[in-house]
Amino acid sequence: MAIGLQRATGRHYLDGEPITLRWADGRITAVERDAAAAGGWWLAPGLFDVQVNGFGGVDFQAGGLAAAALEQAVAALRRFGCTRFLLTLITDEWDALMARLERLKLLREASATLKTAIAGWHVEGPFLSPEPGYHGAHDPSLMRDPSPELIRELRAVAGESPLLMTLAPERDGALEAIALARSLGITISLGHTNASAEALAAAVRAGATGFTHLGNACPQLLDRHDNILWRALDTPGLQVSLIPDGRHVSPALFRLVHRALPRDAVFYTTDAMAAAGAPPGRYSLGRLELEVGTARIVRPPGRTHFAGSALTAIEGVFRAAAMLGVPWQETWRRFSELPADWIGVPGGLMVGAPADFCLVRPRAEPPAVELRVFAAGQEVAQSVVDLRGIQLGQAARGA
Repeated sequence: MAIGLQRATGRHYLDGEPITLRWADGRITAVERDAAAAGGWWLAPGLFDVQVNGFGGVDFQAGGLAAAALEQAVAALRRFGCTRFLLTLITDEWDALMARLERLKLLREASATLKTAIAGWHVEGPFLSPEPGYHGAHDPSLMRDPSPELIRELRAVAGESPLLMTLAPERDGALEAIALARSLGITISLGHTNASAEALAAAVRAGATGFTHLGNACPQLLDRHDNILWRALDTPGLQVSLIPDGRHVSPALFRLVHRALPRDAVFYTTDAMAAAGAPPGRYSLGRLELEVGTARIVRPPGRTHFAGSALTAIEGVFRAAAMLGVPWQETWRRFSELPADWIGVPGGLMVGAPADFCLVRPRAEPPAVELRVFAAGQEVAQSVVDLRGIQLGQAARGA
């Protein structure tokens, strides 16, 4: 690996070929095969997370957030390889939700750091199912049906930035809202739902293209013959996000989802909240107080159900590789190029894309990964991430 003025060399993360990457004004200008670039470092796109509720001790749902707090969260995300993300807001009173989005948008526009890191917005709720189990950590008393007026207001407040909305298609007016949202350039993902197979198919016909963190936001006990997991997997046209921590989705189900769906129909997200990238302790997620122990599981104190995660994107890459028994390079793509493409955000190691990339060097003993992280062509982080506890095979190590 070499770093020079607007130039980096290493092995391309997908095919292992030595390359030189060149950039100017924050964008990639050339990707050249270069036999002299071989070495122990890999070049990979920056990780892209479509669902981040908070990070590094910062809760994005909190009122009165300052730019410094958001920049603190961005710095922490970058230490774990995530160069861009969708800042996620969860169910709240509609006016409060829109006021929070408006404030965050203004903070983003005033900060060069935030503009390069916050690729857009993910509004998860309040158009979700209030049924026990399906509402997850969202307050069912704040949920409501969508309307054209609310969808248009959301688009106006978010401005022209990429916008993802998660909703339950069984709500009254949902199909009309999906069609309108798609006409306004809003990506629609289904989630926190107990919709019938017919309702899911109708939602896809109306314009829905994704399913949010499949395997979560549903009861622990499900009908073995007819449940939301089987219905979602049996609905063509959906790109499914999974939380690859081995807890939100069991390793067996994780593997089965990959076998059941087309190759490019599965990507990853963390659903991270403030405890991600931070020590164990108590943290907030909007109105909720949550507890995170040494096992890094996020739960309401004294309860058994999950509420977001403390997973980091780079840990997700290697945990996914371990569960699937594949090289980390394959799962890296599912946490970078695939979600970015789905949202319509330019990315990857290609001419014209933002110069957001990672230099990656896995270590075998003890398991760890060295990272050098670049955003808009500037080196923004160097770190060594401990991967002990993740059972990596030789292929997954990329040694």
